[in-house]
Amino acid sequence: MTESQDYGDTTLPAVGRISKRWGQERRLEFIDYRLRWDGQLNRSDLTAFFGISVPQASLDLSEYTKRAPDNLEYDTSVKIYKATSNFEPLFASTALERYLDDLIRAAVSPEIPYGSFLGWHPAVAVVPRPGRKLDTDVVITVVRAIREIQSLHVRYQSLSEPEPTMRELTPHALVSDGFRWHIRAYCHRRNEFRDFLLSRILEIRSGNVDKDRSQDDQQWHRVVSVALAPHPGLEVSHRRVIESDYGMDNGECVLECRQALLFYVLQQLGLLDDLSHKSPAAQQIILKNREDLTEWLPRSKQR
Repeated sequence: MTESQDYGDTTLPAVGRISKRWGQERRLEFIDYRLRWDGQLNRSDLTAFFGISVPQASLDLSEYTKRAPDNLEYDTSVKIYKATSNFEPLFASTALERYLDDLIRAAVSPEIPYGSFLGWHPAVAVVPRPGRKLDTDVVITVVRAIREIQSLHVRYQSLSEPEPTMRELTPHALVSDGFRWHIRAYCHRRNEFRDFLLSRILEIRSGNVDKDRSQDDQQWHRVVSVALAPHPGLEVSHRRVIESDYGMDNGECVLECRQALLFYVLQQLGLLDDLSHKSPAAQQIILKNREDLTEWLPRSKQR
């Protein structure tokens, strides 16, 4: 392994010089990750990634072998450690979700060092979508206001008003709907909790220390169940496909979400309206418990 390695279309820089102080436990995680997803590793993988000596890499591999003797075996013909067929991961950081997240990051922003343990990986593509312009200083100011329980004075552009307006907000959480970042905040003008898009904050300055209002946000703390089921108009065989796609049990899957996020969940699933006019093949899933959620369903279709 050299100072940088080429994995398909992605060049991963060596990060050993900034990682020397990482402890052994972190290096054992690395061994676990590489064995699970690469199926192999050797001492040079450890020395290049962490900037440690060969003797230290040998000690790390020995420690890993003590903890999980059935996880790896040394192939003398190629001088490499390989995962056995009985491999059982030691660390949660080797989970499938982590690996897929690492692949997405490598595909979307390969120039940003995320500290991923990825070694070789297949070519990855991510469906492009329009980016949302965010101001770093705005985000920093919001995060500090949440931590220090401060209000903020912002100039905000809403779709409900033709011109930007000044508002005093006390934020208590950040929210990602998968496409956009919001703040969940108490609006002093409306005297209620609302969502505000970070990308629509045109100006921002810190206000005064406020009281902790987060416990008063009932929509944030109330958890509702969203029950999904295959469209009843689908053929039986197609319903089974949908059940498999969504990991359904007994013909349904239930998502637990904050009431404040219900709009975004239904929007992304295409379930904001009663879509009985859509064909089963186009709709595929339905909101099984719409009646139970009636009082929580958002009135506005624009945000």
